[in-house]
Amino acid sequence: MTTGTPSLSRELLLLLALSTLWGASYTFIKIGVETFPPITLIAARTLIAGTILLLVIRWRGLTFPRDAAIWRRFLFQACLNSVVPFTLIAWAQQTTDASLAAILNSATPIFAFLMTALLTRHEAVTGRKFLGVGLGLIGICLIIGVQALGGLGQEIVAQLAIVAATTCYAGAAIFGKRFSNLDPILPAAGSLACGAALLVPVSVVVDHPWTLSPSTASTLALLALAVFSTALAFVIYFRLVQTLGSVGTTSQAYLRVPIGVAIGVIFLGESLSPMGFLGLLFVVTGVAAMTIPSRRPIA
Repeated sequence: MTTGTPSLSRELLLLLALSTLWGASYTFIKIGVETFPPITLIAARTLIAGTILLLVIRWRGLTFPRDAAIWRRFLFQACLNSVVPFTLIAWAQQTTDASLAAILNSATPIFAFLMTALLTRHEAVTGRKFLGVGLGLIGICLIIGVQALGGLGQEIVAQLAIVAATTCYAGAAIFGKRFSNLDPILPAAGSLACGAALLVPVSVVVDHPWTLSPSTASTLALLALAVFSTALAFVIYFRLVQTLGSVGTTSQAYLRVPIGVAIGVIFLGESLSPMGFLGLLFVVTGVAAMTIPSRRPIA
């Protein structure tokens, strides 16, 4: 008999897809900020992605809620999930490597776990989830290696900006549960539209974007960032917040690092050591511990 419960295997595949889309975003941002100022890059990112989702909503015949309270929530979600963290990361990546940004940003599940445990308590805080947090961190250290953390004491302001962005993502995952009664594309589009409404005027005043001469590489990176790592990723994200929960969804942060390494191996000729493969095993185990629900005893 078919039930309305989503298939766990499908949700985990979506988690992997989201990890890939967001794992690639650090490279897109690094290329983008070479010739785009951070605010303009993120303003264009949210504007393009929001426009795409609005067109999809129109095509699907969906309508936005008219309740002003919902739109205030969209605005708050925009600040937590796009305006503040996107801008902080783009600004930081002018001086910080994409790999280090990915490492620092991978702490999202830790903050979500702590917020859930200490503040909202809307999800069960189990020892297995705590173990998953630990295994994920061990895996990241094994994959990246100690040498990749060599610059951790340098560019401290930029690194703290990425950590601040990480806490925003954790809060966004928890706050996103408030949209469980909506089609996932609606909060995705609504929050991006609100984000663009905040960022575009700032870009116009601060950066005068009509005077810029971005490179072809930066422009293509911006388009990939907006279409794939934002528009498509946000729809998947809001769905997973509803199905896997906030801690489970933020666990994709662990997968972003090994995926980034794999992209480097395939496209940039980088190599992954045996210790890196061992780290990947830790990461996958940690994610599974945080996302796979416990079996309930049969009455």
